Amino acid sequence: MTDRPIRTQPNPKWIRGQFRGLPVVDSRNAVFVWEHPYYPAWYFPANDIAGELVATGEVKASSTRGPGVLFDIVVGDTTLSNAAIQYREATDTELAELIRVDFASLTNWYEEDEEVFVHPRSPHVRVDALASSRHVRVSIDGVEVASSSKPTLLFETGLPTRYYLPQTDVKMELLEPSSTESECPYKGCARYWSVRIADTVREDVVWGYRSPFREVQPIAGLVSFFNEHVDIEVDGVAIDRPQPLGIKDNAFEYRPATD
Repeated sequence: MTDRPIRTQPNPKWIRGQFRGLPVVDSRNAVFVWEHPYYPAWYFPANDIAGELVATGEVKASSTRGPGVLFDIVVGDTTLSNAAIQYREATDTELAELIRVDFASLTNWYEEDEEVFVHPRSPHVRVDALASSRHVRVSIDGVEVASSSKPTLLFETGLPTRYYLPQTDVKMELLEPSSTESECPYKGCARYWSVRIADTVREDVVWGYRSPFREVQPIAGLVSFFNEHVDIEVDGVAIDRPQPLGIKDNAFEYRPATD
């Protein structure tokens, strides 16, 4: 284990987790823990976890937190296998006393009374959806697929600017609905389209949100193109394609955690 300090921060929000309606976590003392740089996990005092923590005998090693003891969470007749972990030998003594409950092991999570999807939201991520009069032109293989002077620009901490356009300014006849859907903890549930030009199909390069979270309501019903896979000009200036960061995750990308 390295001596690199683990970044932690108290979480003032009331956090609850359920499994098919069964309360599992109920905490007003959660702690944000950045296990990797891109978004935090929630850790909880053991008393804030319902039921019994039963050690499975399995250990998951971490280069920054040491060996992690895995637990089943048993609530009534329900057993959630390997749903919790504790790093008892972590150099941070507060961390060593806390339990992380695997986000994916529960069916529903709430901050106060609002549901959270995919992973805990970072307190340091800001998302702004701003109306603009910039002219945005999108093309693929030299074919114009969208042109708009009424874009909504979405600025999300650490990610490329996304240009959301009215469907009336997009050549929707070139778009084919996709079965792909995804959830974003900051924006909501997205649907996707592929673009067909002649015999070439670019899969899932367009997405939009029918009912985004209220913080980004201005993007409702608009569509956006992956900057990474199309050519975008803003006010006549070509925008450099950003380098993909790793795993596509809900209309934005993260590098995968290695620890």
